[in-house]
Amino acid sequence: MLIGPSADRLVLRPPRPGDRDEALAAHAELAAEGFDFLLGYDDGMAWGEYLELLAAQERGARLPRRLVPHTFLLAESAGRVVGRVSVRHELNAALAAIGGHIGYAVRPADRRRGHARAILRGALEAAAGFGIAEALVTCDEGNAGSVRTIEGAGGVLEDSVELAPGFRTLRYWIPTPI
Repeated sequence: MLIGPSADRLVLRPPRPGDRDEALAAHAELAAEGFDFLLGYDDGMAWGEYLELLAAQERGARLPRRLVPHTFLLAESAGRVVGRVSVRHELNAALAAIGGHIGYAVRPADRRRGHARAILRGALEAAAGFGIAEALVTCDEGNAGSVRTIEGAGGVLEDSVELAPGFRTLRYWIPTPI
């Protein structure tokens, strides 16, 4: 899936065997910020095993109790992995409260270049393909960049949820291009 003007194309695609080193580097970068880049990846896991896990989870198999079937895609720009997105095919009670249909991340060195906007736009198209008319997208209250990205995509704030004292998450609904 190509997204964005030709000079700044961003491709959302499934991870491939050759992505191991770059994806693990991105995973380490985001881990330093307390965020998972590779969802469900365990340190030391063989890359092929991780790719098999993602394929199984997309089909609804091998899901931990809190997860639902989801499609995990890497965001590539100029031949480099700049981010990732997970599009959840449905919501369970936990994801309806926090997490939503779409979770995305951009590597620290690649932020403020429009990648988050392009990733979210592509994820909304993917969500529409799963029959989702409105996608729930959440972000930390203090993440001004995500707030701008979500609101710029047409997100309408439903509410703010306090997960722990002083830690709030904003919950937005965004129409998909069905």
